[in-house]
Amino acid sequence: MKVALVASEAVPFSKTGGLADIAGALPRALERHGHKVALFIPAHHTLTSSKQPITDTGVKLSIPVGARFVEAHVLESKLPNSQVTVYLISQPAYFDRPGLYGAKGVDYEDNCERFVFFSRAVLAAASALELTPDIIHCNDWQTGLIPAYLKTQPQRTPGLGGAGTLFTIHNMAYLGLFKHWEMALTGLEWRLFNWRQLEFHGMLCFLKAGLVFSDMISTVSPTYAQEIQTPRFGSGLDELLRLRQNDLRGIVNGIDLDAWSPAREPMLAANYDMTTAVSGKAACKAWLQRAVGLPERADVPLLAQIGRLDPQKGWDLVAGIADRLLACDVQFVVLGEGHPRYHELLLGLVERYPQKVAAHLGFFDALAHQIEAGADLFLMPSLFEPCGLNQLYSLAHGTVPIVRATGGLADTVVDATPQTVADGSATGFVFHEPTSDALWDAIARALEHYRDHERWRALVHSGMRGDWSWDRGARQYELLYQEILRRTAARASS
Repeated sequence: MKVALVASEAVPFSKTGGLADIAGALPRALERHGHKVALFIPAHHTLTSSKQPITDTGVKLSIPVGARFVEAHVLESKLPNSQVTVYLISQPAYFDRPGLYGAKGVDYEDNCERFVFFSRAVLAAASALELTPDIIHCNDWQTGLIPAYLKTQPQRTPGLGGAGTLFTIHNMAYLGLFKHWEMALTGLEWRLFNWRQLEFHGMLCFLKAGLVFSDMISTVSPTYAQEIQTPRFGSGLDELLRLRQNDLRGIVNGIDLDAWSPAREPMLAANYDMTTAVSGKAACKAWLQRAVGLPERADVPLLAQIGRLDPQKGWDLVAGIADRLLACDVQFVVLGEGHPRYHELLLGLVERYPQKVAAHLGFFDALAHQIEAGADLFLMPSLFEPCGLNQLYSLAHGTVPIVRATGGLADTVVDATPQTVADGSATGFVFHEPTSDALWDAIARALEHYRDHERWRALVHSGMRGDWSWDRGARQYELLYQEILRRTAARASS
């Protein structure tokens, strides 16, 4: 089938988070399954760092945004190691900016206008290029208006009328909310600005548009699909999601094994697979300890954390047990940046425990790979986590995760209980209550297992045996696309 996947960012062209990894990897996996896939993204200023050849298709479009028309140029490239065509919607006034969605922690004031333009330009480009996709797969609030345009203005999108739509939620915390008067920018009829469709507490909600008008909805793990139907995780849209529960699916993300496989990552001190994990991880651990300035010790458990220093990631739980943890014979390495209070926490720990703690406040891709390969344990005590990627990277690298039972973490990590250890299914340590004490209990269990070399090797090997590739996820998306096509065909014939 022909699939048009639409996202606001995609590796290697642009990235702020996990959406970019997914948008850059899923199309290639779908192509390997025999589908013809096109990817649409904005032409952000980061294009020059992608190293992918980019050409001009010659397609120029005049896109209505409110009462005026804005010119769009359509550029073309390929995803690496594939024949997936990437169409980049170019308009420098909107996308040639320092940040993708904002600068210095503040959203751009014209984000509504920018993504109205992007959504309409994608549909106009798909028509002009005569792509005639079977499925248009939209991702997150930035693309939420696309299903609304297709359902309410089919006459403006020739060649796309038969396309089914899937809307994927990557994080319900980001709704795409704008002042009600910005509805005029969309070109949609004002009658749609009501509580059942586009209005959310007096504001225009892009994400709600995607939930209401798409043929089906997916999110990035089965547990998160259940969680977002509750007031705690539904961001005020849980009732709508419960109404559409028969159209909602949860599919766990995959990881790009071309980029995240210890057998082939060029930045590692030693490459390894499951059969050579003991020696390979030992070499990577020794290298990492030297690189971050910690004593080179094979016997000490090395814990790691990578990502945003943010309350969502459970940093308050970590703060509550930090001194208790570091009273043990352990090491702790952190890579990330975020809230200043966590920067201060880490700098204080480095000062008090210089032989045990290393903190790099920023993000360095090569170091992220080296930490995943060199660490023994990975901490991921998130308060909520739609899917999570770092626990998957950890499992693939034989680094045992400690996670809270939420979202994709609950779906991908099997707790080490006496039963799961005995049957060989255990892959990590899971705790449930969002408290420092519960996190400590999970860490204490992990440290106890670490001292038993045979049990520890079994945990490492069990995680590495799992199929965390995008081929697994692509098969599930393929089935979902087929279900959408069956539904659209049934509606067309009725």
